[in-house]
Amino acid sequence: MVVLAKGELEQIALPAAVQKAAPPLADVPEVDLGGAGRADAARAVVAACEGHGFFKVTGHSVPPGLLARVEAAAAAFFAMPQPEKEAAAAAAAAPGSPFGYGSKRIGCNGDLGWVEYLLLGVAAAAAAPLPAHGEASPSPSYGSFRDILNEYVVAVRAMMWEVLKLMAEGLGLKEKDALVRLVSHEESDSVLRVNHYPPHPELKQQGHGRLTGFGEHTDPQIISVLRSNDTSGLEISLRDGSWASVPPDRKSFFVNVGDVLQVLTNGRFRSVRHRVMVSSPRPRVSVIFFAGPPPRERLAPLPWLVAEDGGRRRYREFTWREYKASAYRTKLGENRLCHFETEAD
Repeated sequence: MVVLAKGELEQIALPAAVQKAAPPLADVPEVDLGGAGRADAARAVVAACEGHGFFKVTGHSVPPGLLARVEAAAAAFFAMPQPEKEAAAAAAAAPGSPFGYGSKRIGCNGDLGWVEYLLLGVAAAAAAPLPAHGEASPSPSYGSFRDILNEYVVAVRAMMWEVLKLMAEGLGLKEKDALVRLVSHEESDSVLRVNHYPPHPELKQQGHGRLTGFGEHTDPQIISVLRSNDTSGLEISLRDGSWASVPPDRKSFFVNVGDVLQVLTNGRFRSVRHRVMVSSPRPRVSVIFFAGPPPRERLAPLPWLVAEDGGRRRYREFTWREYKASAYRTKLGENRLCHFETEAD
């Protein structure tokens, strides 16, 4: 992780702002967890994962008050002086880990974006899933933020397990907890990321234009669950390669199919390519829970779905540790899964 000195967010050059207008709005599938028909919800989840690889979750049980507190605490954290945010990184991460506070640099392959973030490891099924490193938090405000995020992770994790159960039911899997088991194991490798996309000075001056906040990519994990404020910017790639803007909805959650889920379903589900573009005079804040399997977990298409595909296995077996290492060696936008595909018959 690279921590930038004060003012460096403005000093590092990014690609010039794009003058092209935002793409049309996406028709985002919606899954109501509070509806009466479970079978209907399971079918809706599968249809969305096969289509866009992306859907909106409504009717969830995450309290609105908690969402408001997370949003307010995130805004307060990113408004802190730069030295305090950098100090918070030391409390959020063990030495040498990729976790903590970062700005503008995305990963270790030279990718840049107009974003600052807090990246935190999540302990599976723990009452306080975001462990603190060191004896004490360097900032009471950061400690309070972490406490709120702990509460948030517990609530979102429960909702995510319900979504994964619906996926298994909709796919007709005999083991309804086949997917939940992977993300609830005590060694499951999950991550929480809080992104802040501040308004860009150049765009504020011009009054128009678009700048890359986070470049196009797929998520390598099983699924990711996103919640943002009411500022637009998220865009998804459709099956025909065109882009569509996702209308913001601060009361709902958005679910992305990840690379591992595409593999487990033998390509039936689609890992969605997405990006964030900065074009608003208002800041965008998003919180994303990335749910991954244990590092040593051997991953391959589920036999039931291979049989449905005429016995053709589209991806070879690999461990999450192996795929994660490969994923983080690639730049944003590169196709990671192609290295794990089997040869066509």
